[in-house]
Amino acid sequence: MCKKLNLLKIFFLLLIFTESKAIVSDSIHITLTEGTNMAIALSPDKKSIAMDIQGTIWLLPVGGGKAIALTDALGDCRQPTWSADGNQIAFQSYRDGNFHIWKINKDGSGLTQLTFGVYHDREPHWSPTKNEIVFSSDRSGNYDIWKIDLGKGNLTRLTTEPGNDYFPAFSSDGSKLAYVSERNSAAGLYILESASEPKLLVHSKEKLFSPAWHPNGKQVIFNSLLPQGSQLELVALGGGDWQTLSDKSEDVFPFKASWISDTEYLYTANGQILRASLSERKTTRITFQAEVILNRKKYVTKVRDFDSKKPQAVQGIRSPMVSPDGKSIVFTALGDLWIYTKGTKKPIQITNDIFIDIDPVWSPDGKKLAYTSDKKGNMDLYVRDLVTGKDSCMLDAPDNLKFPSWSQDGSKLAFYQADPKSLGKNVLNILDLATGKSNTIYGALFEGSQPSWSSDGKYIVISSLEAYSTRFREGLSKILIIPIDKSPSRFVSPVPERTLTTRGKNGPVISPDGSKIAYILDNILWIVPVDPQLNIVGPPKRLTNELAEAPSWSGDSQNIVFLATDVLKEVSVTGGEVRIINMPFTWQEKQPEGQFVIHAGKVFDGRSEKYLENVDVLIEGNRIKKITPHRVGAYGNVKIVDASKQVLIPGLFEMHTHQNAQMGEKGGRLWLAYGITSIREPGTDPYDALERKESWNSGKRLGPRTFFTGGHMEGSRIYYNRSTSNVGGGQLDLELNRAVKLGYDMIKTYVGLPDNLQQRVTEFAHANGLPVTSHEIYPAVGNAVDGVEHMGATSRRGYSPKLTAMNNTYQDVQQLLIKSGMYITPTVSLHGGFTALAKSDSAFFSHWQYGNFFTEKLKTDLQGSATRMSESTYSNVEKTLYNLVKSGAKVTLGTDSPIIPSGFSFHAELQSWVKAGLSPFETLRAATLWSAQEIGVEKDLGTIEPGKVADILLVEGDPLTNIKDVLKIKGVYKNGEFFDQKRLKSGI
Repeated sequence: MCKKLNLLKIFFLLLIFTESKAIVSDSIHITLTEGTNMAIALSPDKKSIAMDIQGTIWLLPVGGGKAIALTDALGDCRQPTWSADGNQIAFQSYRDGNFHIWKINKDGSGLTQLTFGVYHDREPHWSPTKNEIVFSSDRSGNYDIWKIDLGKGNLTRLTTEPGNDYFPAFSSDGSKLAYVSERNSAAGLYILESASEPKLLVHSKEKLFSPAWHPNGKQVIFNSLLPQGSQLELVALGGGDWQTLSDKSEDVFPFKASWISDTEYLYTANGQILRASLSERKTTRITFQAEVILNRKKYVTKVRDFDSKKPQAVQGIRSPMVSPDGKSIVFTALGDLWIYTKGTKKPIQITNDIFIDIDPVWSPDGKKLAYTSDKKGNMDLYVRDLVTGKDSCMLDAPDNLKFPSWSQDGSKLAFYQADPKSLGKNVLNILDLATGKSNTIYGALFEGSQPSWSSDGKYIVISSLEAYSTRFREGLSKILIIPIDKSPSRFVSPVPERTLTTRGKNGPVISPDGSKIAYILDNILWIVPVDPQLNIVGPPKRLTNELAEAPSWSGDSQNIVFLATDVLKEVSVTGGEVRIINMPFTWQEKQPEGQFVIHAGKVFDGRSEKYLENVDVLIEGNRIKKITPHRVGAYGNVKIVDASKQVLIPGLFEMHTHQNAQMGEKGGRLWLAYGITSIREPGTDPYDALERKESWNSGKRLGPRTFFTGGHMEGSRIYYNRSTSNVGGGQLDLELNRAVKLGYDMIKTYVGLPDNLQQRVTEFAHANGLPVTSHEIYPAVGNAVDGVEHMGATSRRGYSPKLTAMNNTYQDVQQLLIKSGMYITPTVSLHGGFTALAKSDSAFFSHWQYGNFFTEKLKTDLQGSATRMSESTYSNVEKTLYNLVKSGAKVTLGTDSPIIPSGFSFHAELQSWVKAGLSPFETLRAATLWSAQEIGVEKDLGTIEPGKVADILLVEGDPLTNIKDVLKIKGVYKNGEFFDQKRLKSGI
């Protein structure tokens, strides 16, 4: 019995040891010795430094050493400030999904939230004499300076200027404030004393940050971002010139300096805490060590079937709309228009060509359809007569048109026209069908939703963005009421301080009788009663408990048809009954058959620095069967493709692009023409992406593979039309379940999603085999997020935790990436590589792809913009890229196109990598093998090896020596099917 017990004990000890080893193996310890954009504050007794590194508040002895974490990793805690007694530290934190002021005791206890609400409170500074904290807040419609009395808990607004006021700082005696103001009359640094009017201290059109008072109260130290660099300045209250304290080579961070004495001060720059003196131009580094632990558990990735020949349900149903009689639904799928009549066996195809016909809408009498199509090269406005079957181009415009909408009397069409002067913005036009004339009724709209007419034709409503301030771009999507007579428009909201869902086809939609508006909020369908002027006159009514998309009214205003994730349904407005609309509709992957052999002069397989030379690559169906030394006649009657003077390389992966149907049919061909056989879309309308995927994979249109996600998973505030606001609860579950049902390839969390929700999303995604990516570096990397986008880019903080204003990245970010295995797609061409090449390389535009897909005007515009770009700090991005790759970080290539032109910009990315000092091999490995690994498809794609899918480029030259030779594409195999230059140019 004792022996059995001992054996059992040993077994359990071994089990515990094994489990503990597994835990340890998943845990990565990293010591941070530098910080990217970190802020500090010196304690009143001058003995301790509070600092923020990657969103955690740390305590450090003033002489340096080991830092102790006071807050956890989930609060995004930044910009610390000490209480007058030195016992507490206040800071801004994003813990509840908005920036608020929090405090904590210096021993790490007593974490307390001080401000609340849907607003953002930033940049706190504790009074040196009272229990008061000043901060900046957008509570009043722009950023002003506010004060909280911690004893009483009351808030006081201290500035009322329409321009944004921020970065407040108490003087040493607490009697005055210095702050930055963006007021139109004179932007710069201001001084506020008691009840007096603010006084201008420094007038500057440049960006200023973080004033801090000298102990004598007669001088202010602050940060300036000038064309020549980020600098630390000192100015006297009496006026006069600035005194620049920092060296021009320093990368000074935009946060408050701390005075040790009348002559010595601390500040952060170059990733370090620096101690400096007014009397001499030298600095001393205060070293620190801050340890973080990353939990990087492995998970089983999603399995994909690249060989399927089975019919699959069509999920790319874009913009379904019910007919006025309620009997039929029109929609776009597989690039064409379809009509499904309830109770029939399958939908009927209305158009049939290689072009993209999208966003169909019924005329009020049900006899016509308006839609947009790229039949003439870009998206124009068409009307189809359903009786005669005739299509008429109603407006052939130089810029893309989208989202047509009929007036209730059928005499007019509202639509958007792209504004060529502003990316992402459109003007709202109305076309009079009788006269053929159009006029603009509203301009400069950023990604508004489908227009909807009032029943009397006096108003159009859309979902549009209303920002909280002009300082930051984020805000809420609200109902914008636009009078046709061009009188002032106005925003209304059925639920104050909550954003509507994605701005596309999700409403607001006015009922035909004009009494209600349907809309989507929290992914659920609602209606709200309105009066003839569209004022909301009653409480909202929820119609569904499931995810709803693209609502449309029946002509009698009694029913709404909507897309319930992947199934069409109809709900009764009065009774609430929900009915499924069964619509059998399938598509099938295009799979080649038979065998052929490519006799290749050279093969870059994606793994080796050396070519395979003079080999035969046997392709069977869509896969590579084997690769053998070339032998004449070895394959009998099998077709031989002579590529003996060419190089085979794996199909390229563009890892960061945001596509949409406005690109038209040629958008798919463009990718293949540039050798890109796979694209990754980290943020898009999922139904639009599915339409592309199903059209390209079925062979309906030419195009690459697409690996996609849905809208950006955002927090309470949003910016892009594709962003979905997530605040937790059941709504978040609906969004996550949609990802699984629609077959997402990844999930992207965006800048406003709080860290605790990102952690929850990641756990769900990994349980379903999906990788997660974001703009965040930490704690994302510690919570097993798989990838991060851009070296810098958008951040909720107003500055990047990965890249400084001088384009530097320091040890904290680099070590987190290198040691964790987290992928990064740095988009260096977006950070300046593209414009640098456009300016410096006379042959940059000289390739057949550019001549076929782009214009001379674009070339002129790009070269003109390039000459206005400063390249003074772009080399810092190149250095970071080089260091990351050479140190073993996993880096992939993407561009964020179409911000810069799709396809074309990817080759700028390739060339930018080589210009940074990396070899063509390292660059192409990242563009093929590493990209396939990040997506989770390495077993099938990314290399030229037996068993892999045949995505292959035929190029001339020597791309492992000259990266520009990758542009010399003679043909492309995608899924074993060959496309030569002629077909890539024309599509037929």
